[in-house]
Amino acid sequence: MKTWPLQSLTMEQAQRKQFRLVDTICRHFPGSDFLNAGDLGLVPGLNQPQMTRRVEAVLAAFFGAPAAALVQGAGTGAIRCGLAAMLKAGERLLIHDAPLYPTTAVIAEQMGLQLIRADFNQPEAVRKAIEQHRPQAALIQHTRQKMDDAYDLAEVIACFNQYGLPSLTDDNYAVMKVDNIGCECGATLSTFSCFKLFGPAGVGVVVGDADTVANIRKSMYSGGSQVQGVQAMEALRGLVFAPVMHAVQAQVNDRLVAELNGGKIPEVKQAFIANAQSKVLLVEFHEPIAEEVLNAAQKLGALPYPVGAESKYEIPPLFYRVSGTFRESDPTLEQRMIRINPNRSGSETVLRILRESCRVDKR
Repeated sequence: MKTWPLQSLTMEQAQRKQFRLVDTICRHFPGSDFLNAGDLGLVPGLNQPQMTRRVEAVLAAFFGAPAAALVQGAGTGAIRCGLAAMLKAGERLLIHDAPLYPTTAVIAEQMGLQLIRADFNQPEAVRKAIEQHRPQAALIQHTRQKMDDAYDLAEVIACFNQYGLPSLTDDNYAVMKVDNIGCECGATLSTFSCFKLFGPAGVGVVVGDADTVANIRKSMYSGGSQVQGVQAMEALRGLVFAPVMHAVQAQVNDRLVAELNGGKIPEVKQAFIANAQSKVLLVEFHEPIAEEVLNAAQKLGALPYPVGAESKYEIPPLFYRVSGTFRESDPTLEQRMIRINPNRSGSETVLRILRESCRVDKR
């Protein structure tokens, strides 16, 4: 089985990204300003907390975009705000011909959008769909929706731009792990969750075109819809640590693939890296023992389910079933494959738990 995972940052690249973010912070927060926990309420003239607006300015500058907005609802809220700012109810949205992420599917249904599908792995299919159906916008998920996805984000966005088609990228699970996100590749908007980047629960980011971001701000007039300054500062602090921590995780994954494919655990048929949705280790067994392994692993210290998929709360490794979109594309995977996210653990911990979990029924 072959997969085409996103290219992770090297440790050196991750450090450079961290340093660049800190340099951007220094340019926007002189003196002791960054030691402020953050303000609350609607500042006259901004209609939002002052610290929230300053953090948004840092995010826009860091991602090389005209504007950014922090929104409630985490990544789902960011996608919802972005699509609502780009489309009217009932309009046509071009998407990849693959199972749509469940929360995104709910947004499309709520807006009554007409979904136009095209295989983003085939540039000619994308062009044909645009010319034939004339969608009003496109949505592209940065990480993989199917195991055989191999499309290049920048190339697909370039195709959209040739037709003047506005696009929104779902950059969840990719931010601070790869070199560039959607808006840095020419997309109209990038959207992602701060919760997946060691930030607070419930805060999402939309970054990109100034006019579209301004449309989002119009929908957040009330104080209750604002991301407060305290939340904004917590989100920014978490973002600083994300690139290096995820680079460490990528190194652990690479070591695990080498060890498992080298026969370290006989019950394992093969192991490989995939973006499903976060970049994880997929482990396939010779026998259909996935359920038994998962039940045993949690008794040995593995997390049995995600909190925010790489949130600040997830320290031990995660042993979990393969993602819903992957199961939908191939239902047989559920009995013979699991996904493992090392989170903050080392390869030795993951191998110990996996080895003992595989042999629990043989005692």
